[in-house]
Amino acid sequence: MLQRKPETDPGSPRNEFIQARNTLLFLGLLSVSHAVHAMIKLLQLQSRLTLALITLLFSATSLASMVNDLSADDQRFLALRDAASKEDATRAAELASQLNGYELTSYVDYYVLKAHLRSASETEITGFLSRYANSAIADRLRNDWLLLLGQQNNWSAFDAQYGQFVLNDDTQLKCYALLSRLRQGQNVADDARRLLTSARVYGEGCYALFFSLVESGQFSETDMWNQIRWASEANSTVVAVHLAKLVDLDKTAQALDKPSQKLAGELARPLPRSVAGHQTALILLGRLAKNDPDKAIDVLAKFNRQLTDSERAIAWSQIALAAAQKLQPEAAGYWKKAGAAPLSLDGLQWRVRTALRTTDWTDVKAGIEAMPASLLSEPAWIYWLGRAYVAENKTDVAQSLFQSIAGRPHFYGQLALEESGLQIVVPPVTPVQTLDLIALTNNIGLQHAILFYKMNLRVEGNREWNWQLRSMSEQQLLAAAELARQHDLLDRMVSTSDRTKTIFDYTQRFPTPHADIMAQAAGPLNLDVAWAYGLIRQESRFIMNARSSAGANGLMQVMPGTARYVVKKLKWDNIDLTRMNDIETNIILGTNYLNIVLNNLNGSEVLASAGYNAGPNRPKAWRASLSKMVEGAIFAETIPYPETRDYVKNVLSNATYYAALFTGKPQSLKERLGMVSPFIDSPPDLELSTNLSSNPASPANQ
Repeated sequence: MLQRKPETDPGSPRNEFIQARNTLLFLGLLSVSHAVHAMIKLLQLQSRLTLALITLLFSATSLASMVNDLSADDQRFLALRDAASKEDATRAAELASQLNGYELTSYVDYYVLKAHLRSASETEITGFLSRYANSAIADRLRNDWLLLLGQQNNWSAFDAQYGQFVLNDDTQLKCYALLSRLRQGQNVADDARRLLTSARVYGEGCYALFFSLVESGQFSETDMWNQIRWASEANSTVVAVHLAKLVDLDKTAQALDKPSQKLAGELARPLPRSVAGHQTALILLGRLAKNDPDKAIDVLAKFNRQLTDSERAIAWSQIALAAAQKLQPEAAGYWKKAGAAPLSLDGLQWRVRTALRTTDWTDVKAGIEAMPASLLSEPAWIYWLGRAYVAENKTDVAQSLFQSIAGRPHFYGQLALEESGLQIVVPPVTPVQTLDLIALTNNIGLQHAILFYKMNLRVEGNREWNWQLRSMSEQQLLAAAELARQHDLLDRMVSTSDRTKTIFDYTQRFPTPHADIMAQAAGPLNLDVAWAYGLIRQESRFIMNARSSAGANGLMQVMPGTARYVVKKLKWDNIDLTRMNDIETNIILGTNYLNIVLNNLNGSEVLASAGYNAGPNRPKAWRASLSKMVEGAIFAETIPYPETRDYVKNVLSNATYYAALFTGKPQSLKERLGMVSPFIDSPPDLELSTNLSSNPASPANQ
């Protein structure tokens, strides 16, 4: 009978591995490249080394090479970066001279050049681009230079460089590119309408494009007013005022710049006869409606007869949008009065959301089919259009729509899968290839990214990391995700693994770090661990020291006020609130708060997820505005706050996948979502902080 070779046998693969690993660590071969070469030697010695053993070596060398404190050169590098941001060329050059041989040489050169980019010669800039061709930092410099060229109206140089800008993710550059084409006599109005769909896009390049479109006549008067009105509609008064000033609408700009409390007085004046006077009044009416739709209706009644039919439709569209975002049942009637008024992207979507709340499938279908292609291609509206066809008993059309998105790893892909008669399962794991992992460990760009993460420079780290992913095969993406896991960069692991389309490893996409702490915290509460992990994945993406702009901390993004509330309510005296980023403390506080919110909202994960993000009293108000019981999916899609709306959908989608991983059984997102009733029978309101990234000036809360 064959006997298993004892682990102490010096000839065993495991012990050859351990001996080699210990020798490497003893000799201080701590750089990633040395570790890789050693790994290849080990593989040549013993092909039976497992991925688990490989991981052990990578983890050891990674931990040994990543000291807790930044080196003196790292600190100089950070100071150089700061000097570049301040355009302090003298200080930047001084610091760079002290960084000879620093590993991030390309970034040292970039920050030196960035500090005096405005005065740099074209030869100096193109020299950098040539020296570091096909790198993330070269593309970043080209982005910076293109912005300057656009500002300087240097269109020949701009056009020569723009085609080489790889990421093409800067909206201002897209505006400058259209402006360059316009200057060449091309008609770019349609492209501009598709680009200028939100006040958020406006910056120097897009302001210049707007002005030139109006000046050249490519934007009609209707286009011009739509842009100004939609900016105001989006609470971007600064943008609306600036757009008005650009086209010499000074009186409009002055009126729009007035505070909300003076709107009624401004609208009480006699309505001017000019087009500008009418359009300005319509914009002010929309602002008034955000605070009080009923008051806006009263004001509209006073000058209703002086408006044209198209102006009257616009007025009602402004009131309808405000009422819809406040979840008022009257909104449905207001939308009908708006008729064919031109709507912003927000307006188009809220018209459909209003119909969803009353399950008026005829209006749902009509509203979605009136959307532009950019919205029609979104999974949300593909799914709801399919549901509208189901209501019409047009099953074949509906199934075609469902199957076009079924199985995609997101909220509506899961719901569409269920509408196709299937349940949600986790696909089989595709193993990471060891040689892929070794090769990627020697990837200079990924090494640079890891150094940036060590210095807490996540923007630079993400740029370098994502740049390397662009040309990877799906098998290499899984290996890159595994490399991220080994460096405890779980957010990178998740986002990298999320990119695969045909092979998968859902343990990468849905990790469960600190499972022992989570079990100890959630177990006594009977809290669904799948849901808790689904929430963490959305809250912090497993970044241990994550801190939001609103002040939320740690894995579960606990607000300081929330932490104090939990400690007081549960009468704890052994929790140190100064250690909220401590993993155990954060999970204990977060799970207990989540449980409090869940119990306060009748055990509904949909409502409680919304409450965790927006504060527990808001979902109560949103539920109370319902006229009847609705599906949880409809409730989630009609949440007034965009951030909370996406948050709830992502958390519940995540939780469904986690449940599938934990149980090994098919899951139903529809069952998890359940139904949401308008009836209120929950405990008294909780006075707790919001986890929103900022307290939004949401139309539903004005």
